[in-house]
Amino acid sequence: MPTKPPAKRPVAKHSHGARPNRPSKPPPKPAGLAARDAVAACLTSILGRGRPLDDAFEAAITKAGLDQARDRAFARLVVMTVLRRKGELEAVVASFLEKPLPADTGRLRPILLSAAAQLLVLETPPHAAIGLAVDQCRGDPKARRFDRLTNAVLRKVASTGREVMATLDPIIANIPPWLLSRWNEAYGEATARGIAAASLAEAALDLSVKSDASAWAEKLGGHLLATGSVRLARAGAGRVEDLPGYADGAWWVQDAAAALPARLLGDVAGQRVADLCAAPGGKTAELASAGARITAVDQSPLRLRRLAENLARLKIEADVVEADVLSWAPGTTFDAVLLDAPCSATGTIRRHPDILHLRRKDDTAARVALQERMLASAARLVAPGGRLVYATCSLEPEEGETQIARFLAGRPEFSRLPVAPGEAGIDAAWITRDGDLRTLPSHLAAEAPGLSGLDGFYAARLEKHP
Repeated sequence: MPTKPPAKRPVAKHSHGARPNRPSKPPPKPAGLAARDAVAACLTSILGRGRPLDDAFEAAITKAGLDQARDRAFARLVVMTVLRRKGELEAVVASFLEKPLPADTGRLRPILLSAAAQLLVLETPPHAAIGLAVDQCRGDPKARRFDRLTNAVLRKVASTGREVMATLDPIIANIPPWLLSRWNEAYGEATARGIAAASLAEAALDLSVKSDASAWAEKLGGHLLATGSVRLARAGAGRVEDLPGYADGAWWVQDAAAALPARLLGDVAGQRVADLCAAPGGKTAELASAGARITAVDQSPLRLRRLAENLARLKIEADVVEADVLSWAPGTTFDAVLLDAPCSATGTIRRHPDILHLRRKDDTAARVALQERMLASAARLVAPGGRLVYATCSLEPEEGETQIARFLAGRPEFSRLPVAPGEAGIDAAWITRDGDLRTLPSHLAAEAPGLSGLDGFYAARLEKHP
């Protein structure tokens, strides 16, 4: 009698359901996979949980064990590209999906977006970007059933995605409608589009130097701006820590616009100056280098630690105080006070594209109220005849011009000291009708090829009557 053959054991298809048994010890990850896993984790933290870019990135690369500078730089480049171009990337990916993705897909969305960014913007070889994205899906319990979909969609992205992207308006696709509408209202449509286009571009690397900026510009192969900052093209700068002068404390990184509010205080040599909300210390370093007796105040222990590290490298001394500006009572007044108030930071999107995704239309009012209280506290610290500079890195008039107009209306003991064209290298186009400083990301557009742009800053200089 013939023997009945044994029944075959069922094996699930790789596109659905459980996977075949795997070895007890996972094989080592392919080269580049850890960096891409860090990218997916970082984007999930920012876009899904609202965590700020710098915090999310540090947590992601630490967990992924990225200790090579090249891997860290690649991961940050991909993250920044996705955050800047998210609207375009989503539209391209969606054009190759038959139906929207379900809600609970693990890290599938950031995997697709980061791979699309590599294919469409960063010119990563398709076999690397697609293959590693599929591997990422297979390593995620909730995304693994979409590995074949990922492969198919990304192949289409690689072949015809640029044609789809070319049909999109990057400003409309990537700038939140409410934010673009505010800029249109505040600056006019043409200027608003210029602001938006500049905000979506990578920022150059600006340095503030202790002395002899011209010599340092030549030594570093940079461009000396009229404001005194040395500007380097980000793409060719390499690691900041490896540049000449870093270890010696000859300079520090600070956007050219961010360096201007401290300079509005004029000659501070020998004067007692309070720098409020001082961390990470660029303005403190600037004022101390100019000879001020500086007191740097911030309420964040972590940020103050960074400030102290920066000052130590620069060999600059300051009285560092951990305190809330609203309640700080030093028992004395100062010749000059600089308040760089917390704000929506919409002027710094070039460097912090997470702002495009973290800010909301209705969250400005709370910041405006806090700024108003901080400004009142700062005013009490100014000695008669002293100066007060209020600054924000926001493009929103409510956090700038409107704030100062309200302050002056209720504080007759203060008056505005208008900024003059040419002062501190300030262009006349950067000065408002009332004489305040207002830089835009689209300023310096013709300064030099690849070296254009400024952070958007507002600063008003006030004097307390004797």
